[in-house]
Amino acid sequence: MTTSRIGLLGTGPWAQRVHAPVLAAHPGVDLVGVWGRRRPAAEAVAQVHGTRPYDSPDELMADCDAVSIALPPSVQAPLAVRAAAAGCHLLLDKPVATTVADARAVAEAAERADVASVVFFTARFGDREGEWIAAQAAVGGWFTAHADWLGSVFAADSASPYADSPWRREKGALWDVGPHALSVLLPVLGDAETVTARRGPADTVLLTMRHSGGAASSATLGLSAPGPASGVEVTLRGTEGVTSLPRRQDGPEPAYHRAVDALLSAAGTGLPNACDVRFGLRVTEILAAAEESLPTGEEGAG
Repeated sequence: MTTSRIGLLGTGPWAQRVHAPVLAAHPGVDLVGVWGRRRPAAEAVAQVHGTRPYDSPDELMADCDAVSIALPPSVQAPLAVRAAAAGCHLLLDKPVATTVADARAVAEAAERADVASVVFFTARFGDREGEWIAAQAAVGGWFTAHADWLGSVFAADSASPYADSPWRREKGALWDVGPHALSVLLPVLGDAETVTARRGPADTVLLTMRHSGGAASSATLGLSAPGPASGVEVTLRGTEGVTSLPRRQDGPEPAYHRAVDALLSAAGTGLPNACDVRFGLRVTEILAAAEESLPTGEEGAG
């Protein structure tokens, strides 16, 4: 079997929990090495997974066919541009960036270099969730939808390893879990033609959208929900009745494995994946418009 040489950029909890172990175990991947902003962390992750740390991202990119990035969006975007310029295919985390300009720069760099890209939206690559999304998009006729995407990362009793994430503190739920909600709603209902956002309790944000297919949707996004109130629900209503997104039965690792498969397929066939960087750019554009619609002084509150 031909394997793809992939390098990991990032050493935080998400990289340790999902990216590194999946890449190391994937039969189609040779995990070339790890780069992180903290050398000791890169050494630790590399040692666990039988690979080597790199002193610079550019050195790692030079040895790879693709890179997997598990870094804050403001760090991810410029590194993705450099990786594309080095001829590396891109496996990115959501959001691609938190500014439209940065996300567009990544998309344009990937297009110039003719490299494949996949943005890891966990629901889209979940087995049951992905099948459900595709099925509802094929059925059509949806009138309205509502999504609750509520985490407890910043709840008073949270033990989440992501509670210390500066970018999540700064940008809040809109940018952290908002991409997940959009990744479900957009393929089913069509592009968002209008979007508005209003602030709720703590970092909660309520999005309302009108879609190109004529449907209206709303989404309640939060990272500070009490533990018993946290969770994900998406409900569609239309000519076929009412249906809801199936609950995930496993962790994010199987979904990430499928995202790796999707990148390898896109790189091998030249056919773009539905969750490529262009879709990631559109998600960023919608979130930026939502943020702009918040009353003055509310942008980025967390």
